[in-house]
Amino acid sequence: MAQFDTVRGVGVGARAQIDEGLRAHMNKVYGLMSVAMLVTGGAAWALAGLSVTSTPTEYQIGANEYLTGLGYALYVSPLKWVIMLAPLAMVFLFGAVINRLSAAAAQLYFYAYAALMGLSLSSIFLVFTGTSIAQTFLITAIAFASLSLYGYLTKRDLAPMGAFLMMGLIGLIVAMIVNWFLASEGLAFAISAIGVLIFAGLTAWDTQNIKNTYIQHAASMDQEWLGKAAIMGALNLYLDFINLFMFLLQFLGNRE
Repeated sequence: MAQFDTVRGVGVGARAQIDEGLRAHMNKVYGLMSVAMLVTGGAAWALAGLSVTSTPTEYQIGANEYLTGLGYALYVSPLKWVIMLAPLAMVFLFGAVINRLSAAAAQLYFYAYAALMGLSLSSIFLVFTGTSIAQTFLITAIAFASLSLYGYLTKRDLAPMGAFLMMGLIGLIVAMIVNWFLASEGLAFAISAIGVLIFAGLTAWDTQNIKNTYIQHAASMDQEWLGKAAIMGALNLYLDFINLFMFLLQFLGNRE
């Protein structure tokens, strides 16, 4: 791989500097991702708590559970479609405007996106038990850490696998849209299984890509650019984690 050849071709001192910078860069990526995960989890949990009440209302969801006015707006009214699609729109917009944003503004945008994602995902606390959500999150965290570590340490070029995974992701999205209309349980099971495999692979591929991108641009040491690169890397890994978690939850989650 050309990027590794570049590192081997520089002097010992320069190589040590690149290695030190790479570790700092990856620590920043994982740090940004971790904060975003906390924002998402906190927002989802808080909104779910505000959406359910034991006081009888017009919309009952359990033996002694009812939706509040906020819960009805989030999960039943037409506003739910805005909440579901807004994170997708923000991702596409982020890719279009990040070059015009400062690193600080891009980081703020990332955290705002994480909060909106928490709003979108808050319904899982109404559908699945808290214990199964916690267990699935722990399993996802272990799997993600192992896959990301593999992507960072492996000498194998994962670029060909990345191209295949991206094509698979497009097919997965098409299948999900089709199943919105078909509502097939068999297709839903297949989508979840394929989704786990795709995002497991993307976790390793994205990690290697973040590493290689840093090595390719290490000589310039443009701190503003590196800051934005860390944010984009954190966003990619954040999306890998969220999607891996959601697909695993379809298998492992116990429904209320």
